[in-house]
Amino acid sequence: MLKESIKMSWKNIINNKMRSFLTVLGIVIGVTAIISLITIVQGLQNEVTSRFADLGAGKIAVQAFGTPLKQGLSDNNIKSLSEIENVSGVSPNLTLVSSVVKNGKVLEDIKIEGRNEVFFRNSPDFIARGRPLNILDMESKNKVCIINQAVAKELFLGEDPVDKTLQIGGTTYLVAGIIDEEVTSDVITLFAGNQSDYRIIIPYTTAMGMAGIGSINVLEIYISDTSYTDEVIEQVELILNQTFNFKDNSFEIINLDSIVDTMNTMNDMMTAVLAGIASIALLVGGIGIMNMMLVSVSERTTEIGLRKALGAEPKNIQLQFLIESIFLSLLGGFFGLILGLLISYLACMGIGIDFRLSYLAIFLGVGFSAGVGIIFGWAPARKASMLNPIDALRSV
Repeated sequence: MLKESIKMSWKNIINNKMRSFLTVLGIVIGVTAIISLITIVQGLQNEVTSRFADLGAGKIAVQAFGTPLKQGLSDNNIKSLSEIENVSGVSPNLTLVSSVVKNGKVLEDIKIEGRNEVFFRNSPDFIARGRPLNILDMESKNKVCIINQAVAKELFLGEDPVDKTLQIGGTTYLVAGIIDEEVTSDVITLFAGNQSDYRIIIPYTTAMGMAGIGSINVLEIYISDTSYTDEVIEQVELILNQTFNFKDNSFEIINLDSIVDTMNTMNDMMTAVLAGIASIALLVGGIGIMNMMLVSVSERTTEIGLRKALGAEPKNIQLQFLIESIFLSLLGGFFGLILGLLISYLACMGIGIDFRLSYLAIFLGVGFSAGVGIIFGWAPARKASMLNPIDALRSV
């Protein structure tokens, strides 16, 4: 009996191609929306989160606002922080703006960063060509710099900048290396967005001399064992409180790992919201299925009356119409799955992110489509099964 019900359901779908197509179209749109939206958004979220996690893994950031008596952190303070257990290094971060000149070509208001050897040691892929800054550059306050590709193209067009010179703020600097633009090794580069921005890095001790300051306000602390991050933060807070005489709001510690956890939580919430929004399209598709099935019941009143007169039980009539509804929803789910994955793949390739199959999206799309067929097909199937044979045959 089940086999016959399946055959009859499929035959009725084939015999009403246009109506079946329009009914299935609502499910296709709904499933496509769920799969493509969730897959694309999760791809974007994974890309941002993974890049941010790479930046924040095993690292905390410190911003010293200082007090009226002490403006920032001295070299001795930085040394004390570097001696904390499970701290592998401390990297000061100093930023200033200056002009850059090469053979009469002038670049105004260029961002100059002051870094130390710890930054480059923890970012081994940061340099594409040349060498990173080392401890001798810090101690001797050498006039050396690292430039990005934008500066190289602007000032050294057609030649290799490494071991060439340029002027920063009227002082001659030797180009020691070129930044690898494929690597995003710090928070500044991640959020800068436009890699064409000019960027130059010099020893932080040299930058302090250029800026005429004797203290550092921003630094990054690298942790050798992330399982001791909380203990390291406690020790950093103790040293900073002692440095600034326990003055409130004199410093801020940012645990980048905790930010990544917060981002993951927000990503999950956003995915749930997107799934809910996209499911509205499936709801509309389900209403379309119910409408079609109700029309089908009305058109096939005579058929139902004859089958009942010949001994068909109500449950058999109900099963046939329910199977027909499930067929329509599964067809829509299948084509929606294919279309959704295709759109997701093309969108990810266009955006420039990795395409990853979202099993959650597939489960939600196909699961919802099957559920829609059962839920919205139940009422018409129930109506068909409850028809009185005599009333149905009156229309013959």
